[in-house]
Amino acid sequence: MQTTLKIISALLSYPTKDLIKGSNELHAALTGDAGVSDTVKTLLGALIDDISAHDVYDAQERYVLLFDRTRTNSLHLFEHVHGESRDRGQAMVDLAVMYEAQGFDIDAKELPDFIPMFLEYLSTQTDKEVHNLLGQTLHILTAIRTRLQRRKSIYANALLALEDMSGVEADPEAIAGILKEPADDPNDLKALDDLWEDEAVTFGSGKGEDAFDGDACTTDRLRTQIRAHNRPAPKTGASAPQINGEH
Repeated sequence: MQTTLKIISALLSYPTKDLIKGSNELHAALTGDAGVSDTVKTLLGALIDDISAHDVYDAQERYVLLFDRTRTNSLHLFEHVHGESRDRGQAMVDLAVMYEAQGFDIDAKELPDFIPMFLEYLSTQTDKEVHNLLGQTLHILTAIRTRLQRRKSIYANALLALEDMSGVEADPEAIAGILKEPADDPNDLKALDDLWEDEAVTFGSGKGEDAFDGDACTTDRLRTQIRAHNRPAPKTGASAPQINGEH
């Protein structure tokens, strides 16, 4: 299972020449992981083949259009449950401290809730902890998967694989709470600029009223942080047209 988590982390990261050239190695590693189902291997195998069939620049352009130019498809977990609220900063702290407590170091320029990084962390954990944390985040992953399927994107396969690996069902109400936000249009650059005009998220200062007590960083606290409620309404309510053919 841990090997497959690393593979999914790589597949959900910005495409590179090495990723595209490494399709045979990815297939071999996936085949050799006895801890995941054949369904997972089929889903990820198809995604590996799809990415490797693209020119690197085409693959990168598709990735940016899909994930970087829409907040509703964002690969940052807390974007979907905290948005612009100050709770997002504290949630970042909790996650970063959990990483640190397990000896998992992250680059200072990376946000801890980036899904590929979260999966890389999970790949260092026991199966029990993997199931625990995947279960806690499953409503977010399922909501992202639903949006990707609406866009007919094969990247949905990566999220479907994680759903299968979690071994549980996501909370339908929590999923609906995320999906009620209208989908962004990646071609509406003005709306995109308006949405991203917010204060930068800061975390890890250890001072002031938002100082974090590391002893309180438990997976139960994380469970509370990632529930889909009290998310502020988006600044723009414009619904985006459906985008098809992104595979």
